[in-house]
Amino acid sequence: MDFVLKLAAFIFIIYGAQSRETVRDLKSVKLNNNTIYDCVDIYKQPSLSHPLLQNHKIQLKPSFSISKSKNQVKTESERKKIIECPSETVPILRSTKEYVANAQYWAEKHFNPFTVDSHGTHIAGVRSQGQGPYHGLAAWMSIHNLNISGDQASYANIYVGSGVNNKVNFIQAGWMVNPKLFGDGRTWSYGFWKGANGAGCYNTVCHGFVQVSKTDPLSGPLPYDPKGEKGIYFSIVQDKDSGNWWISDVNYTGPDEQIGYWSKELFDLMSNSVDMIGVGGVVQASPSGASPPMGNGNRPTGDDNASARVRKLEIVDSSFKIQESDKYKLEKLLDNDKCYGLKDGKKPILFTYGGPGGDSCGI
Repeated sequence: MDFVLKLAAFIFIIYGAQSRETVRDLKSVKLNNNTIYDCVDIYKQPSLSHPLLQNHKIQLKPSFSISKSKNQVKTESERKKIIECPSETVPILRSTKEYVANAQYWAEKHFNPFTVDSHGTHIAGVRSQGQGPYHGLAAWMSIHNLNISGDQASYANIYVGSGVNNKVNFIQAGWMVNPKLFGDGRTWSYGFWKGANGAGCYNTVCHGFVQVSKTDPLSGPLPYDPKGEKGIYFSIVQDKDSGNWWISDVNYTGPDEQIGYWSKELFDLMSNSVDMIGVGGVVQASPSGASPPMGNGNRPTGDDNASARVRKLEIVDSSFKIQESDKYKLEKLLDNDKCYGLKDGKKPILFTYGGPGGDSCGI
């Protein structure tokens, strides 16, 4: 009898250890030594401890879909799933002290969409303001690998925002190459926000962004294949019912992947709508003044596929209807034509942009 009890106890211990090991494996996804995602309870994720979100009820899905719009265009924009968290958990990138410090450093330098005269920043893109209010936008942006030094950054993004005097609120999302921030030279997806009282940050470094997708984190390395046309198709749209600002991976071969949202409570100028939307490329120069390549490093030419490109820009108007961008007068932004370029494209390309950068671009 003692033998039977001891055997049962042994089996229980082994089973328990295996179960704990399985749970441990499911609760983290290690892509490399610098990139680890923790699968956390969706209802206990760090952002919900934000003072403005302590009584927040998670919205599990938005009430819209960009891919239901007319004139759908299939593109190779879907991101490969490299993470699969268990049900009712979401992937949160593990933040080291170094990552947090670097994120705070780069946040101070990050592109402010309300000015084209930021120290060390060069831009090429389009924006619309004065024709709103707006409730969001979506755009396809080509993805590129770039050789960027540790004190530089190069990225492409879509953005929404509002400003009054010296006060601004905005959200941006897209892709970025920033070795100092991410710890490697790969191209990453990212999100950035600035809200009430100047609060805000990259990705999930500070509390605020509510992750909903269990497979598609806000920030992650983007698989890149030089063959074929690769890009990301992001949307940032305010939900009509909740007022939250959702970011989604637009997918024309299936449902959109709803990544998550920034709650409306985080903002004091974006609760109801925004005054400006835009899309384009941005670079941040070294403190020495050397500017990195933008886009794919090539200036626009007569060949739309030879440089970085943006296409299928859609704007969500004051009535929450999705409009093609040709219904708006888009302001062109190019602060340095010596190092970078911006050129209208041939449909379906909206515009091409980019350039090599260099030591004489100015700051």
